[in-house]
Amino acid sequence: MSSTLASAPVKISAATSADVIALAYANDGQDAFVLKSPGNLIKDIEKHFEINLLDELSFFSPKGKVGEIFEIPVSAKNSQTDRIYLTAIGDGATSSHRLAAAAVARKVRGKAVSVYTACAINKDDIKAHAISLTMGAYQWSLKSERPAGIPEFLVACDDKELIDAAQIVSKAIARARDLVHTPSNIKNPEWMASKAQEFAKSTGLKVKVLAGKELKEFGGLSAVGNSSPKPGPRFIEVTYTPKKMNKSAPALAHVVLVGKGITFDTGGVSLKRPYDLMIGMKSDMAGAAAVLATLTALEELQPLVRVTALMMCAENAISASAQRPSDVIQQYGGTTVEVIDTDAEGRLVLADGLAYADINLDPDYLVDIATLTGSATLSLGRQFAAMYTRDDALADVFIKAGTDSGDRVWRMPLVDDYKDALQSEIADLTHTAVKGGYSAGSVMAALFLERFSGNRRWLHLDIAGSGRSEVDAGENPKGGTGFGVRLLTQWIMTL
Repeated sequence: MSSTLASAPVKISAATSADVIALAYANDGQDAFVLKSPGNLIKDIEKHFEINLLDELSFFSPKGKVGEIFEIPVSAKNSQTDRIYLTAIGDGATSSHRLAAAAVARKVRGKAVSVYTACAINKDDIKAHAISLTMGAYQWSLKSERPAGIPEFLVACDDKELIDAAQIVSKAIARARDLVHTPSNIKNPEWMASKAQEFAKSTGLKVKVLAGKELKEFGGLSAVGNSSPKPGPRFIEVTYTPKKMNKSAPALAHVVLVGKGITFDTGGVSLKRPYDLMIGMKSDMAGAAAVLATLTALEELQPLVRVTALMMCAENAISASAQRPSDVIQQYGGTTVEVIDTDAEGRLVLADGLAYADINLDPDYLVDIATLTGSATLSLGRQFAAMYTRDDALADVFIKAGTDSGDRVWRMPLVDDYKDALQSEIADLTHTAVKGGYSAGSVMAALFLERFSGNRRWLHLDIAGSGRSEVDAGENPKGGTGFGVRLLTQWIMTL
């Protein structure tokens, strides 16, 4: 369930039309606090409610930690407002504005209230704050008893286009989260295809779905997905093309995004154990969710770039038709792979997608995103995605896009010395390390995927940590975070 955003004038009349007014405070560098808001709002609010906000703040003995929040009851004639929230923005960095927004949002999550928030001043901070409001207020549930309502956030900003763009990204993040949170008894590859078609309806997005015999060349997708014969795997291709193109302009850049879409991962014959490792595995399609949701945002934002999303969807189940360790499969394009561990299935479906893109789509940029390895989580925790590429310029752009958007990435090395661990005696290569003792699981997965990217400008995102949160805190709910939507949208909008 996603809240809504709207721009509101920087005026006392707009502020007092809301149920709640949210304002920011920060340390002035001399062990005192100052209130931050655009225009003369602080002075006007104090006059309207006959209140001294700094005096009220001092009563709480604030520490100034980012996201610290205090609630002040107020009343005045000709005003709907009954509360003012004062929340700390720490050093005032954009990242701090995100955390402050999430704190405000969690105070009103599940409530049918309007919140006028005037916590940010410059455009970057305002947009980041606005998106994080909706992220912090997000809820998903199949309970028969629904929340009382959803909050509406009125952001103090005279730039309506800026808030409209924030709302578009916010909706896309919520779509990705909804897909990830859906239980796997509902969500299967066929369902994923139906959601892509639903999102594309009445838009310019085009959807192509391959299933059954149409997947005979997709050896990785078939080997993984045929363990669950009904409904079986799906190859889902979603295409975005700008509505307005200048025919005399140079050819548009073509971006291909490949997303891992394992709708549930038991580990296959290499069964995950102990069993509780499986509980979060409905989120193993977070990469596919991110690329699909990104295209829904691009369809509204209309950047002058062509973008194709490939959703490699399968369920990694256990059955008589499941692949076995020691099987040899043929990936799309002909490369043979010796299967060592059926729980390393994500790279098999991604390899088909990368090879398909390289052979058929002629991408200028080829990016894959996947909840791929536990090793990435061990290395970077849940606040950064592991990023791999040989392209220094592309890496720098993604690092900046991650910082600017809030979906942060950390560049990891592609260590050529480790490649010998992927050598097979009976196939072109193995998909996991069989020798060498290098232990670098995330690096090994990236080296495997690189073999299928041709000579493209390729970048791999391992979001095993950042794609799922184990706790309900900050911007993220427990479960799917929607990681990648902000990052990919931010990057593509700069091309």
